[in-house]
Amino acid sequence: MTSEAVVPEARTPPWRYAIGMFGTSIPINMIKGSMILFYVDMLGMDARVYAGVMVVYAIIDAIDNPLLGHLSDRTRTRFGRRRPWLLIGAPLLAASMIAFFSAPTSLDGVALVIWFATFAILCEAFDSMLNANYGALLPELFPAERARASANGLRQGFQLVALVISLAVTPLLTTRVFGTEDTTVGFRTTAIIYGVVAVVAICFMAIGAHENPRYATRERTRFLPSVAAILKNPLFWKVGLIGACYAIPMALVLSGVQLYVRYSLGLPVAQTLYLQGVVILVAGGGLVVWTRVVARKGALWTWRLAFPLLAVSFVGLFFARDLITGIAAGVLVGIGWSGMLATNDLIVARVLDGDAVRHGTHREGLFLSAFGTLGRLNGIISGLALASLTVFFGYTSGDDPGADPGTAFRFYMCVYPFVLALIGSVAARFLHVPAQLPAEAVAPEPPEHVAERTA
Repeated sequence: MTSEAVVPEARTPPWRYAIGMFGTSIPINMIKGSMILFYVDMLGMDARVYAGVMVVYAIIDAIDNPLLGHLSDRTRTRFGRRRPWLLIGAPLLAASMIAFFSAPTSLDGVALVIWFATFAILCEAFDSMLNANYGALLPELFPAERARASANGLRQGFQLVALVISLAVTPLLTTRVFGTEDTTVGFRTTAIIYGVVAVVAICFMAIGAHENPRYATRERTRFLPSVAAILKNPLFWKVGLIGACYAIPMALVLSGVQLYVRYSLGLPVAQTLYLQGVVILVAGGGLVVWTRVVARKGALWTWRLAFPLLAVSFVGLFFARDLITGIAAGVLVGIGWSGMLATNDLIVARVLDGDAVRHGTHREGLFLSAFGTLGRLNGIISGLALASLTVFFGYTSGDDPGADPGTAFRFYMCVYPFVLALIGSVAARFLHVPAQLPAEAVAPEPPEHVAERTA
């Protein structure tokens, strides 16, 4: 009698894998959420210079992302392929983040731009290193879609907790607890605290992750043939570009919300706590509901539903005029966002599984890094969107905000994200991504179990 293939139970507890998302999210979201406020509005960097740096930053990121992912796929150690990179990358990202927010206030002109560019690029490189390896573990540790959806729901929940801290609480810590509205000292202190917390969380997760040794038994992939195979895969382009229509709007929202609160709502930056806090809490509650919908309807159906809900939510933000109406609009953003959190990575994981089935090799690190390159077009788009505020509204920096910075940041936070998310939601309706499972993810069922079931 032949044995049947079954998906084995995950050896890594989902909660332990999920807590890694808490550690990876805190540093990069503090950086993305505060970099415009810190460098443009407080230190006076010209918005057009900022845009230029972000274009260079995105080009470098497009180069280092695939290389880092490829090196991870080729790694062979007794500790696994992904864990060594996680243990190395965590302290490097923390140190870079601290330096990023420690720019001396005496810097200006070229010196300020060099400091900003150097540490922004380092932060992005180490964040790419962490996320390529952390993300590659999801399909490997949890091959069955239901278990994968559960683990993804947990990790997105931890991400939302991290976002409460790194986005909602950060303005309070930087401008009230450790600093003031007009000084930058609070950013450095906050970055140090967040860096320590992130390192502890990532290392705790990495040490407890049990990689599947069967995923590393194949021959090491070569870089250029692997890149060529990925670029020839139509699902890479379809899923990657549609996913960018979700990632870029959220990057615009996260980077602009503090200035939206300051200029568009006319409130102190510290009150960003309430707006972001509500969005994240609603997203956290919605994540439970969306995960159940995934279990019943599947990831693709749910993804197609969440996308247009996210697009519509940006309309409410545009018309908000005070904290109360801003919070009401934020509830809608939280609902749509949680749906995308629950599904987007599952769609990407299906593409990774399909590639492994088709080519018989595991290059999740390179594949995810390639997806990351498309997703990180947000660096270019965010920079160009900010520069457009100078052209259309006269906003140059905090020293020269123009005649109507409130309307400027309504466009940055609402109009641009709405257009991109609407394009993505329409395109998602025409996309099909089949669920497949590589041979390494299953194990032959013990003969005695087969006999029991067939007796």
